[in-house]
Formats: sequence, structure tokens, C-alpha cells
Amino acid sequence: MTSTTVRVLRDRNAGLYLGAVVVSGFGTSALWLASGIWVKELTGSNGLAALCQFALWAPTLIGPLLGTLADRTRRRPLLVAANLTLAVLLLALPAVDDDAGRLWILFAVLLVYGACGVVTDAAEAALVATAVDKELLGDFNGLRMSANEGMKLIAPLAGAGLFAAYGGAPVALLDAVTFVLAAGMFALLRVRESVPVRERASLRARTAEGARYLWGHQRLRPLVTAGGLTMLTSGITGATIFAVVDRIGHSPTYTGVLYVVQGVGSVAVGVASGALLRRFGARRFGGAGIALTGVSALLTAVPHDATALAGSLTNGIGLPCVLIAGLTAVQRETPDALLGRVAATANTLMFTPTAIGIAAGTTLVESVDVAILLPVLAGARLLIAAPLLTSRPHRDSEEPRQTATSRPPSA
Repeated sequence: MTSTTVRVLRDRNAGLYLGAVVVSGFGTSALWLASGIWVKELTGSNGLAALCQFALWAPTLIGPLLGTLADRTRRRPLLVAANLTLAVLLLALPAVDDDAGRLWILFAVLLVYGACGVVTDAAEAALVATAVDKELLGDFNGLRMSANEGMKLIAPLAGAGLFAAYGGAPVALLDAVTFVLAAGMFALLRVRESVPVRERASLRARTAEGARYLWGHQRLRPLVTAGGLTMLTSGITGATIFAVVDRIGHSPTYTGVLYVVQGVGSVAVGVASGALLRRFGARRFGGAGIALTGVSALLTAVPHDATALAGSLTNGIGLPCVLIAGLTAVQRETPDALLGRVAATANTLMFTPTAIGIAAGTTLVESVDVAILLPVLAGARLLIAAPLLTSRPHRDSEEPRQTATSRPPSA
């Protein structure tokens, strides 16, 4: 594990890419919390504050459509342009200042911000498959996950502190600077990209082609489906967190402790994921992670501090596994010409169910005791994991102990 992690960090392209992820992720996570606080202070409305998160998330609903943009041009220039565009866009936020009547500017910026994020996620996934040795993709995706989760532990507090001291404008300017830095790092990547062939098919047909490829692929479909179902249940359990904290006799602020512990687990599994993928294969790695989230739900159902903390840690370890496995499989198994839209479609299918789960969870937590709800969710997760854990590996890069370079990718 250590040797491959060092190889990733020593790889020039991988290092630059991870650096871009860290700096832009810091700015994004800082703005994520500060924007909600900004709206709450100006309006006093919890609903409008929550709308900030919806504006950032909503564009994922049309992820397959936005992902086609990443297949119509070279990915490195697209990433540079998108990051610089976001930096310029964020300069509009200081105009909001303390005027609630100008909050529409904030919501408009966040909506475009989310749409650009969908495009850049697709372009990044496609570019990484070209810029990084395929043998190291699992390690790289794990380190990327660790970097993202690490920023979520630090940046929101920094953003909230900066907002409390100086207001929203400095947070927006900080985020703009991080995007400029990220654009510079993407510009320094050394990767050869051919100009994509212009397709005569309509935008709708090109979008459908990516979805059709993903759904018809016998190795990708099970992983992406399992990921989406797992994130659906994750949304439900996320809605129960305050009820869990109530049961163990703590104030609502204790949720912050549980989230930090979960983040630590995600950082740890991200570092180890490359070695685990090679050892167990994508299906079993993903299935084992889902099974761990089932164990997490059972632990959390026990009204005790120690089990709540253990449940958060276990959830943090298990939840990223199927996501890392799914993304790595998409990068290895998809032709370059389709990779942007297929990656965007996979992200939509895996992450959109989280919002549905949260909506369902807010209803269920009011009508069903968490002592019953959480064990039911644990059983559901074990059922989701079962097909991945019991299936025989295909003769491809999913086989345990086999690297992606030992035979050409199926694409």
C-alpha cells in the first residue's frame, strides 16, 4: 500500500491533479457552509438556507446531459476554463453584502457553480484515465477521496470562522483564489489529448449513448446500482442523526463529533483503497464496504456513546468503498470518447439517491423509532452487498491481485 501511494504522489500528473483537488475542495467546502449561514443571517429562514445546498446539488439531476460537454472537447483546457470561469463568477458575490434583496445573485451563482462542478467532475474522471497509469487508478481515486474528506473536516470550520469575522465576501474571494490555483495546476498537466471527433448525432442521442453503454455493461451496472442503493439508505440514516444523538443524551452539537469521526474513517479507507482493490477486486471491495455500512447501522441503533462513535467510524470506512470501486471501474472499462458522459451518468445514478433518501428519512424518523429503522436499514444494506460478495469475478481487471496493466482494458 505504501509503495503504490508513494508512486502516485511521485507521479507528476497525479500530484498536480491531487493538488488541484485539495485547493479547490477547500474553497468549495468553505463556501458550502458559509453560504447557508449567510442566507440564514439575512433572512432568518431555515428553508432558504437549505436552498443553498439544493442549488449546488440540483444540476446533478441533468448530469448525463452536462457530461457530454466533457466528451466534445479536450479535457485539460476545459478544466482550466471552467475553474477560471468559476473564479470570475464568485467575484459577483460581494455585491450581495448585507442586502437580502440581492440574495438571488447568491442562488444564481450557486446554481451555475453546481453545473460547472458536474462538468468538471466528468472531465476530471476522463482526464485522469489518460494522465495516470491505469495500475494506479484505484490508489489515485482513493487518495482523491481522502483529500476531499480531509477538506470537509477543516474547510467548513474555516469558512464559518472567516464569515463570522468578516462576512461572506472574503469567503467568496478565498474560493475564487482556490479556483485560480486549481486552474494553474491543471494547466501544468503533461498529457496528450487528441481533438474529439465531431459527432453528427443530436445532443439527446449522445447523452443516451453514455447511459446505454453504462446500463448495458455487465460489470459496471451492478457496481453503479449498488452504489446508488447504498447512497439512498445513507440519505435515510443521515436524517436520523439528531434522533440518535437525542437517544444517547447529547445536545445537537454532538453531531459534529460524529461527522468528524466518520470523516476520519473515510480518509483512512481512501489511502488504503488501491491495495484493497487489487487484493479483493472491485465487486468484493465494494460489497465489503456496503456490508460495513450495515454493521454501522446496527451499532448506531444501540443507545450508547461508544457504539455511536464506532458506528460513525465504520460508516466512514464502508461508504466510500463502492463509490471508489464504481468510479475506478468506469475509468478502466469505458472508451475514452464516451468517458465523460458515462462518468457523469454514473455520478448521477450513485449520488442523486442521497437526496431522495434524505427526503424519505425526514418522514420516517418522525413515524418510526430509530431502534427499529436502523436495523431494517442494516438488513437492506446487507441485501445490497450480497450480489457483489457472492458473484464470481469476471476475467478482467476486477480479478483479485490482477493489475490493470496486465492486459489491455476492455475498451
